[in-house]
Amino acid sequence: MVDARREIGASVSLTIPSPAEPAPTATSAGRFEARGPVSNAVLHRLTGSENTDHVALARLAADETRDVLRDDDIQLALFMLYASSYGSLDEFSPDLEWDPRLIETRGILEARFESGIRSAVPLPELPEPTADAVARALFELTSADAGPSLSRHVAKKATLEQVREFFIQRSIYTLHEADPHSWAIPRLHGRAKAALVEIQADEYGGGRPDRVHAAIFAAAMRGAGLDDSYGGYVDVVPAITLASHNMMSMFGMNRRLLGAIVGHLAAFEMTSSIPNRMYGDGMRRLGFGEDVTDYFDEHVEADAVHEQIAGRDLAGALAEDRPDLLADIMFGAAACLAVDGWAGLHMLDSWTGGESSLRAGALR
Repeated sequence: MVDARREIGASVSLTIPSPAEPAPTATSAGRFEARGPVSNAVLHRLTGSENTDHVALARLAADETRDVLRDDDIQLALFMLYASSYGSLDEFSPDLEWDPRLIETRGILEARFESGIRSAVPLPELPEPTADAVARALFELTSADAGPSLSRHVAKKATLEQVREFFIQRSIYTLHEADPHSWAIPRLHGRAKAALVEIQADEYGGGRPDRVHAAIFAAAMRGAGLDDSYGGYVDVVPAITLASHNMMSMFGMNRRLLGAIVGHLAAFEMTSSIPNRMYGDGMRRLGFGEDVTDYFDEHVEADAVHEQIAGRDLAGALAEDRPDLLADIMFGAAACLAVDGWAGLHMLDSWTGGESSLRAGALR
């Protein structure tokens, strides 16, 4: 897949600092390495030098990829380009956030990524553009999934190693929980804006730094003996895990995809409460204490409220005010269910087959 890209690709890697002296049960972060020519070139540029034409490589990658959601090279390159805007990796200079060539590369990869998602995710039947009709349609969509349940596996069967892998996989998004959806706040108005701010205020702790959901998840990772530094496990998660986070970032950062990020959040909140109760039960089954279960218990009650706000007051109100965004609202919700479902299925299939769900040995 990447042979042509390698003809002009350069090799480079970046070490993400590990804890100096991990506890006996802890893991230290692995090496953050490029996964192909495009991510090599992007990483080279973001860390201070440019000796490869990443724009040309991005065009090749977009043309050659057979499955963009599982293309390690493309997904890592997108992850790094988004990380530059989030400011989530200190190694990436803020001076390069709006570098024209990097923005061009991001646009090329995003266009291929978006087309791949739209091709793979059927658009649900569109309801009438009223708050009640949209909310009903979203609840029907999110309740229709009868596939294998990752949360049920964690609750009933998961081993300690599998639960730690679950934390590692989820850390890519959850250590920055809510941030992708917050890009939509300045682009909304009226009822929809008020609804999103209400949800996000809870996500960010309601004014209490210790109750910021990302911080609670970081505490849970520490309780499970894992490194809670952002990016510490990027090197070991598969492309589909990066794709789940990248999709949120793409929807949130692009104003033309406002409907999609709103629909994504609605589906995300509507499918959170019951799974989190089961995740918490699984953690207790394995003997973890409140420092680990607190994150999941917090979401059982919070997201039961959020799903109502997200369905009617956010997505429904936006559809009423902007009927032109209705199709993307439903697409964003369907994409959330599909891509997160594929990421979860990857974990389940790996564990059922007696294998790790990670790309390399993170649990040393």
